Amino acid sequence: MKIFDRLPPMDHLRSEKMSFVQLIMPVESAHRAITYLGDLGLLQFKDMNEDKSPFQRTFVNQAKRCAEMSRKLRFFNEQISKASLILSARPAVQPDIDLEHLEVKLGEHETELHEMNSNSEKLQQSYNELLEFKLVLSKAGSILASSHSHASSPDTELDENIYHNDAIDDSISLLEQGTRMETSNGAGLRFICGIISSSKEMMFERMIFRATRGNMFFNRAPAGELVTDPISGDQVEKTIFVIFFSGEQAKGKILKICDAFGASCYPVPEDRTKQLQIIREVTSRLSDLEATLDAGLRHRNDALAAIGSQIWRWSLMVRKEKAVYDTLNMLNFDVTKKCLVGEGWCPTFAIPQIKDALQRASLHCNSQVGIIFHELDAIESPPTYFKTNKFTGAFQEIVDAYGVAKYQEANPAVYSVITFPFLFAVMFGDWGHGICLLMGALVLIAREKKLGSQKLGSFMEMAFGGRYVILLMAIFSIYCGLLYNEFFSVPFHIFGPSAYKCRDSSCSDAHSTGLIKYRDPYPFGVDPSWRGSRSELPFLNSLKMKMSIVLGISQMNLGIILSYFDAKFHGNSLDIRYQFIPQMIFLNSLFGYLALLIVIKWCNGSQADLYHVMIYMFLDPAGDLGENQLFWGQKQLQILLLLMALVAVPWMLFPKPFILRKLNKERFQGHSYRFLGTSEMDVESEPDSARIRHEDFNFSEVFVHQMIHSIEFVLGAVSNTASYLRLWALSLAHSELSTVFYEKLLLLAWGYDSLIIRAVGLMVFIFATAFILLMMESLSAFLHALRLHWVEFMGKFYHGDGYKFRPFSFALLAEEED
Repeated sequence: MKIFDRLPPMDHLRSEKMSFVQLIMPVESAHRAITYLGDLGLLQFKDMNEDKSPFQRTFVNQAKRCAEMSRKLRFFNEQISKASLILSARPAVQPDIDLEHLEVKLGEHETELHEMNSNSEKLQQSYNELLEFKLVLSKAGSILASSHSHASSPDTELDENIYHNDAIDDSISLLEQGTRMETSNGAGLRFICGIISSSKEMMFERMIFRATRGNMFFNRAPAGELVTDPISGDQVEKTIFVIFFSGEQAKGKILKICDAFGASCYPVPEDRTKQLQIIREVTSRLSDLEATLDAGLRHRNDALAAIGSQIWRWSLMVRKEKAVYDTLNMLNFDVTKKCLVGEGWCPTFAIPQIKDALQRASLHCNSQVGIIFHELDAIESPPTYFKTNKFTGAFQEIVDAYGVAKYQEANPAVYSVITFPFLFAVMFGDWGHGICLLMGALVLIAREKKLGSQKLGSFMEMAFGGRYVILLMAIFSIYCGLLYNEFFSVPFHIFGPSAYKCRDSSCSDAHSTGLIKYRDPYPFGVDPSWRGSRSELPFLNSLKMKMSIVLGISQMNLGIILSYFDAKFHGNSLDIRYQFIPQMIFLNSLFGYLALLIVIKWCNGSQADLYHVMIYMFLDPAGDLGENQLFWGQKQLQILLLLMALVAVPWMLFPKPFILRKLNKERFQGHSYRFLGTSEMDVESEPDSARIRHEDFNFSEVFVHQMIHSIEFVLGAVSNTASYLRLWALSLAHSELSTVFYEKLLLLAWGYDSLIIRAVGLMVFIFATAFILLMMESLSAFLHALRLHWVEFMGKFYHGDGYKFRPFSFALLAEEED
């Protein structure tokens, strides 16, 4: 293991070193200090008031004020959205405004908007009533005119109290006028006119019929257009009705039913001259109201535009202030009630920057007492912070989706930058499809500034966030496609002529008898002559299956090696001796040996049956290998490897729990002073498996845990190796599906002389390639590569039970706002 000690340190493999710090700030400079720390964005505060509810904290009133201002700003945004106003992304530079003046200003704007909205709603309701009234007058007038000739007595006249010449009064709404019907002296026939939603018309008529016991006559006429309902403001289909009835009691019932069904009743005189006069008056009122509404709308839009030009700046300012007070609520007062005490985590490299920000805050506040900043020893585990950029950020997100690394745990994202797109490419290998992916990734990268400032859909946002992942997947797909020699499933002689030729000039037996080799192997990748030959599928199956096993065992070995680096970094010698070493022995004694046989078989061209070798390695270790022997001493090596694998299982299972029990006894009996410490930090510096954090040591629990871990690894070594065969299966499926599309769509259509059939075949081929191969197959290969990393690779060393470093940062607030 000394060779590993001489390796240079891998800074990106570990999270940043964190420091637990304490700040003691005078009250007068606390707000300014927190603001400067928010601008810096490198300190994560610890909540020191977890036992208090939000209403019991010191700065709860200030936080409520900020929350109220946020509500007003949300109200302004809603009003701007309803008005469909287009605002600039960033406002022009305006003079700074403090929080108190902003609060007053927002209150004034809200009151003004509420008044304008209330007046506009009243005017709009009156306007809609007048529109309905005009419609009722025109439709009901024709109904009354047609029924006038059938009237039996002059008592059919509408009671004079129902309508007066001055009925259109500003103080009384038309709905009220329609219902103010006084008792008639006569007992003749009367009528009520109104309008109702077409969806309620049948039920309304049936209810009127039942209530009057059939003593009524119901006339209707469709409005012919969508009518704006005065109450809801929605555009609905409505029907005008005229109900003829007799008696005061029937009138009361009908009016109650109209009110229950939301029907609007309007006074309509029977005289046609009066109807025309009212229509003229209503039309005049409508034009006046329309002008008033337009003027009010322009004034409201001007007010909203003035607010909208500054709303982004105001929103950010309020969000910052609320975040500052929320952070201040996480701090505690000292015993003198003159200083605020806070604790938190920061990267060690950021300590000078934090000290400088605190010093500037003290100077700008003219505080006589400076801010005290010092480091503390911490009991809990620090947060995890990895420095990422736009290239590595997506790979780190893939790892974090499985689980956030513990503090200073090996980061799989360092290796996933290469292994993830490569395993994807093994399943997706086709350099024609890879070029299509590459073009898409380059478009996203070339327009990243424009797309980064826009609000994208969920799918487009995911693709844009992983644009560099797609770029690497495309590059590796081109590489693997050149290895497989597939361009939309078509092979090309890119690297020289084929090493095989037909047995005769007609080449008629290429698919039956096969080809003959006449020169050196093809220099790079699969020979194009394998395409369409008799042994194409057996050859590619054997190649890709063996390649999948070699790649899988290599990646699993990498995962186990990373567990060694983790154990060594944390000083855990038990995990190195009784976990790393037996795991390496077990995995490589069986499956590492299989990978070695595959490589040897590739090198010497042997015809040995590896299935037979591996099966009889267990069933008959001392048996004769015969023609399956690949090298001298193979049988003896197999017996040795089988014994080592058998020894590795109890090596993993038994020593570690008993050694932990012994260490625990020595700790409490005082026989071992190297595990005694004077602080919690001494305890934390011990190996993970040897830490006893003031808890009782339960041997049975530790033994069962180790037994489960050992069994899981032994069974997982078999299942994980088989799981990597998905590389072979998906690669074969992708290749065969691409071949089917090429032969059954493109070539079949090209066999016809019709240009229309060729064009249709080409379009169907393009759509099938784009939607099935480039989208569905790429998503499938992505998910399978994700599983291989999460389970087979990261499961060997990665715990992922840490928590992210979430600093107090105004930059994060601005990103959330965008």
